[in-house]
Amino acid sequence: MRYKKRHKRSRVLVVSVVGVAALAVGGGALLMTDNNASAGQSPNRTEAARQSSMTIQCPDVATRLSNVPQKARPTVDKELAKLDTQVADAYKQLSAQGTKAADQQWVRTRVLEPLSSQRRSALSRISTTMGKGSQQASGLDSMASCTVKQGEVNAAAAPAAAPAAAGGSQASGPQKADFVDIRKVQPNVKNPRKQAGASKGTFSSRCGRNENKKFNSDNVIVAPGVSNGAHHMHDYVGNQKNDAFATDQVLATATTSCTNGDRSTHYWPVLRLRDGKNEKDAGAPGGGTEGNIGTILQPTSVQLTFRGSAVGKVTAMPKFLRIITGDAKAFTNGTANANASWSCTGFENRQLKDKYPLCPKGSNVVRTFKFQSCWDGRNADSANHRTHVAFAGANGACGKGFKAIPALTQRITYKIAPNKVFAVDSFPEQLHKPVTDHGDFINVMSNSLMKQAVKCINSGRKCG
Repeated sequence: MRYKKRHKRSRVLVVSVVGVAALAVGGGALLMTDNNASAGQSPNRTEAARQSSMTIQCPDVATRLSNVPQKARPTVDKELAKLDTQVADAYKQLSAQGTKAADQQWVRTRVLEPLSSQRRSALSRISTTMGKGSQQASGLDSMASCTVKQGEVNAAAAPAAAPAAAGGSQASGPQKADFVDIRKVQPNVKNPRKQAGASKGTFSSRCGRNENKKFNSDNVIVAPGVSNGAHHMHDYVGNQKNDAFATDQVLATATTSCTNGDRSTHYWPVLRLRDGKNEKDAGAPGGGTEGNIGTILQPTSVQLTFRGSAVGKVTAMPKFLRIITGDAKAFTNGTANANASWSCTGFENRQLKDKYPLCPKGSNVVRTFKFQSCWDGRNADSANHRTHVAFAGANGACGKGFKAIPALTQRITYKIAPNKVFAVDSFPEQLHKPVTDHGDFINVMSNSLMKQAVKCINSGRKCG
């Protein structure tokens, strides 16, 4: 397993507490709610079953910053990464206190108030970097306060008849309520009807299944220049030089696992069996020290396919275009940007957004990431990594000011026995929720290869 050895910082991320009642303190600085009933548990639970895990919820500053001056972005990106680290360190404070964390005053004075102060300083540095006249920088101070809420511990045993994961705390998930039998889900996939001028071809890059075992917990799109910027491990296919410090020039000259010479990079959080076994990253940031435990699963297949537009032709992607689909923090942010799609082979007309699928024997788990296929025609990236691209409308057309580009779909399958518990790697506070799944892509195709892809798609051929 390849991952960078980084400075270690011990983090136990979930704290078990008992009997914390609802409380609001200090204008929103502290909020605790008892969600014990949400997992469908019996009111006659044992005391152990009533234990709950704390998780910290903070406003996502990155989504607010859609217009950051280019020269300010490196500093802003590093400050945003510090905000994530501050949350992780707050978890460390909670874990050090153990069950005494149920003392609401201690949580407020030793965890939330220091965290709020640290965040306020980081937000101030962001505002200063962006400049006094920046409209986006004004009011960032209001995003300093975080909340603490609780979730179930005991529900982590997950699907019925599935064994509980051994080793380590399961308080961070997954939970029984996170799984559903795919056979009980109604078909729900709707695709826009192709119009007369639709581009009906496809172009595929064959880039393997990460046989090279390239893993790291970086994210060069969201946190460039920051080690462990993702706080969870990623699988990589395609470009073999992708880490936090990879520049466009590095990516352009790197080796690739793709058979057609495509140097693009595709990555997503690893999927693990919650089997209690230690991977090589058990003591590393992004791995076991941040609650991402168990055996990393290698996909049984990875398909990378570019499709056309339902209403017309597509135009070439710019080189080094960066796109993220889904939201790694959808559990605390809400689902506005969530785009996870979970299913099973043989049942892919049934897609799940906030549940893991329980697949029948002989059927594999499927993760599908559909990327934005409308581009603003100017920018290869944006400050929040979202506003330069958009999804097509229900009719397949791009909105005003956007043009259609090849629509990437990453489809990954896994062979998982029906009685096995699994979960996606996540930020610690996201509790391994399936809704947080996400895919990342940087286009590093040569101009000639991109031209070939566009020609195949627009002419209705199947290439690759």
